[in-house]
Amino acid sequence: MKQTNIHIDFYLIGISNHVTPKLNDDVLELIQKSTVFSGGKRHYELVKTFLPKNHTWIQISGKMDLLIQQYNTFNTSIVIFVSGDPFFYGFGNTLQRLLPSAKLNVFPYFNSIQLLCHKTQTNYNTLKSVSIHGRDWSALDEALINRTELIGVLTDNKKTPSEIAKRMLQYGFDNYSITIGEALDGDTEHIEQLDLSTCIQKKHNHLNCVLLKQIAVKKKAFGIPDSAFTPLGNRTNMITKMPIRLCSISSLELQNKTVFWDIGTCTGSVAIEAKQHFPHLKIVAFEKRTECASIIQKNTEQFSTPGIAIVIDDFFNLNLSHFPIPDVVFIGGHGGRLKELIGIIHQLNPLVRFVINAVKESSSQVFIEELTQLNYAINTLLIQVNTHNKISIHTAE
Repeated sequence: MKQTNIHIDFYLIGISNHVTPKLNDDVLELIQKSTVFSGGKRHYELVKTFLPKNHTWIQISGKMDLLIQQYNTFNTSIVIFVSGDPFFYGFGNTLQRLLPSAKLNVFPYFNSIQLLCHKTQTNYNTLKSVSIHGRDWSALDEALINRTELIGVLTDNKKTPSEIAKRMLQYGFDNYSITIGEALDGDTEHIEQLDLSTCIQKKHNHLNCVLLKQIAVKKKAFGIPDSAFTPLGNRTNMITKMPIRLCSISSLELQNKTVFWDIGTCTGSVAIEAKQHFPHLKIVAFEKRTECASIIQKNTEQFSTPGIAIVIDDFFNLNLSHFPIPDVVFIGGHGGRLKELIGIIHQLNPLVRFVINAVKESSSQVFIEELTQLNYAINTLLIQVNTHNKISIHTAE
């Protein structure tokens, strides 16, 4: 093993799922010279026969703050066993976040997505890897909305291959095949490629990962025709018209934003179009009309736009601390309480960007007066579509 004069706080050893892990000579020598080891319960079962007789094992099982406290009680290097590559959604990232000054030395193994690509002879030059292991769906939603050709997915025991397939079909992403790798490198390794409908019916080993391969191109419109949306009852005019919708989204400047609130979303057209173009956004769509719940959901599914949080309630009755704080807001409706609405949002985030589509002169006046008093600069674009009323698109920044 190479000698070094630099003190190492942690050695991170990536291991496979073989019954007897494949460890190189440098790692075997390191193990024999060490006394303190760490890893998950499964890792211990795999490596315990390699460890010195008088060793200390610190189990990784959640509660990272307590784990770090345990680590800090030792003044010797700690050898940590992890699955695959420590820096691929792994414990190496956790250590760097919680102990940024720690000195690390790493012996990686292939991560599970790499292994699945190797074993299926898949060219992964363009692979987009995402994790929904203990996380929400947002990373996978973003990759799908972006029409990514090859997606590698780290799953968990709730977001299983079956649940992934179910969600994809719900939102119209039927243009992918799914390849599931179970217990890779283990004695019960199993790999199969399925269509999504078949995958829904199957159960898989919890130790699995997935490849989603695009088998057909799914188009994404730049500007969804108004007639394509499911409308509110017979009120087909109750929708932000496409040219105005696109102008409004341009005014929102969403490319560098994180959280977008669409207040008074009605059919969800603005939220859906925004998510289509900026799938990284966390979007919360507020609407008080209960009949809109099914309409918005139907439209998100029809236009393959998962990941929009739909809130059906009177905005003024909500505890807004339960939602992510917006850095940009579109006001599609305010129930005659625009001044109050502006005050509530400004209190949540004094730097928030506002955009409103105003038909009534009174709405324009309130918006401009209130936000001017709050030291915002106002920009206005006047637009008319066919014979419909003129719309004032006001931006406050």
